[in-house]
Amino acid sequence: MKRTPEPEELMDEADQALAYAQADFSESNELFLELFSRLHPEPFTGRMLDLGCGPADIPLRFARRHPGARIDALDGARAMLDLAQQAIEAEGLEQRIRLHCQYLPATGLAGDYDAVVSNSLLHHLNDPLDLWRTIAACGASGAHVLVMDLLRPDSPERVDALVAQYAADAPEVLRRDFHASLHAAYTLDEVREQLARCDLDSLTVEQVSDRHLAVMGRLP
Repeated sequence: MKRTPEPEELMDEADQALAYAQADFSESNELFLELFSRLHPEPFTGRMLDLGCGPADIPLRFARRHPGARIDALDGARAMLDLAQQAIEAEGLEQRIRLHCQYLPATGLAGDYDAVVSNSLLHHLNDPLDLWRTIAACGASGAHVLVMDLLRPDSPERVDALVAQYAADAPEVLRRDFHASLHAAYTLDEVREQLARCDLDSLTVEQVSDRHLAVMGRLP
């Protein structure tokens, strides 16, 4: 199935942001944390950068699991970050999670993060290389990298089946976005090509669920 880019990169409408903040993404977000544990089995006590954090569910889960971590979380949608800030303040984690409203490729961030992660951002970008270049620029030598994203199905029928399986009871805005995101997602080979173009061949790409791929490894 040919890729169809999404019409918009940002989820900056208030009702759309709220729908995402209230949705239950615990299954996929816990998978993300489990993958990070494979990459870094011991407690993480360094500085982590999360690109495309949305309402900050993953930074919050990560902060609970790794009390020594300090997290910078970036998103281009102010509506998402407003909800993220509320959630962070509700748990008293303002000193450990800092939010940044910025587009990719990100500028002005330090280049010495011990880990750079991203979940469900890649397929939204007009230029996917913006993500990989930002990761390469912001991570220290040897930094851990984990990027999880949707994996494009091989047919429109498979897209419809996945939407029916995982979003049947979701609000219409989420069903619509999930459908569009599956069409906009990349294949394993496409992501491998992106990594090669950015000299990030040290990272590996694999399918990790019936609808997700993951890029894992360490920066050169």
